[in-house]
Amino acid sequence: MTNGKDRYSIYLLIILIMENFNAEHSEGPVAKAIEDQTAKLPSDLFLWASLGSMAISLALKLTGNKHHALFVGQWAAPFLLLGIYNKIVKTEGHD
Repeated sequence: MTNGKDRYSIYLLIILIMENFNAEHSEGPVAKAIEDQTAKLPSDLFLWASLGSMAISLALKLTGNKHHALFVGQWAAPFLLLGIYNKIVKTEGHD
């Protein structure tokens, strides 16, 4: 069993490893260009796109288009993930 001092030492070691890991990595020109463009988009756009895909999916389901409803409904999660990526790029920036 580890005591509090050992846990603290492990925690500091992990922090040092992560700082060195990020220091050696730099983004390529394509990633920088994508991040520059996505940072211009409002974060609300991805939330509304997600909600819109759910609404369209519901409408398709109600009209009997089961397969189309499932296809469009699966867009919600990627839109939310893109929104998270957009928020991170805006707050953290890139290399």
